[in-house]
Amino acid sequence: MVFDYFNNIQFAQPYFFGLFILLPLLITWYYLTNRKRSASITVSTTAAKGMGSWKATFIHLPFILRLLALSAIIVALARPQTRDEQQRAEGEGIDIILCIDVSGSMTAQDLTPNRLEAAKNVAIDFVNRRPTDRIGIVIFSGESFTQCPLTTDQSVLIAAIQNIRNGLLEDGTAIGSGLSTSVDRLRTGTSKSKVVVLLTDGENNGGLIDPKTAKEIAKTYGIKVYTIGVGTDGMAPQPENTPLGVVMKSQKVSIDEKLLTEIATETGGKYFRAKDNNSLSEIYTTIDGLEKSKVEITKTIRFQDKFFPLVMAAIFFLFMEVLFRYLVFRKFP
Repeated sequence: MVFDYFNNIQFAQPYFFGLFILLPLLITWYYLTNRKRSASITVSTTAAKGMGSWKATFIHLPFILRLLALSAIIVALARPQTRDEQQRAEGEGIDIILCIDVSGSMTAQDLTPNRLEAAKNVAIDFVNRRPTDRIGIVIFSGESFTQCPLTTDQSVLIAAIQNIRNGLLEDGTAIGSGLSTSVDRLRTGTSKSKVVVLLTDGENNGGLIDPKTAKEIAKTYGIKVYTIGVGTDGMAPQPENTPLGVVMKSQKVSIDEKLLTEIATETGGKYFRAKDNNSLSEIYTTIDGLEKSKVEITKTIRFQDKFFPLVMAAIFFLFMEVLFRYLVFRKFP
């Protein structure tokens, strides 16, 4: 119970602890005074002898209670208190959609452990760095799907990213569908700044909406698109299911950099190429730096005094001292 009381306690006036020097002085004075004093009690019955022995054993109890009361008063004077610190973020955030390719080619292992898992890891880091923005997740392959609508709940976003996996949608690379779904999620937002971060490792080969049409829609709503092409140059190892099990095959890396550059440039964004895990992480860090939210952090600190229990303890010890000194150990003439 005592340890719970002093948990997270700090003292506003710790210099009062210097008064503890009085305790050894009082103990020395008490010892020297009682050394000079001698007393004799004449008793005539066994009961009286027993009572005298009991009193002799606890004769110093009043002085001990006085020391405890003094100690409690000193600690109370030091003003024990708890600190409650609260932070509140206020300002203008950004609406961001992370549009991630989940096609079969994203299982290629030219990034560690593969392109999709690497993309998920950097997306989670990106979300953690932007606590005041509304962020949503759109995935696409042969079709597109909103994995998570715009939200500021980071735990929900991170769970949605962790649940992304290959095979959730029809296979293919429908860049136009992914971008148009992302734009649709952003167009009704009230934020002054709206951004899509589109990550893919292939060329558009499906979907009902052409990528250039989706680009024009994004321009109409003032949505900035950052595009990221993922994959090394040349060939990349990719697992493939066969009747004999999963085997690794080399697949040609085909990224339509011209299209991705056009989408990014005409919407006011920028195109990036990620050939390994480090470059992918650096790209998201760069985008994080380019799209800064206007946020003000307000910190409120409240202190709550905790000296009252110590004052009550001091009163209790003084009361007990008086009780023992003038009733239990009272000397009758």
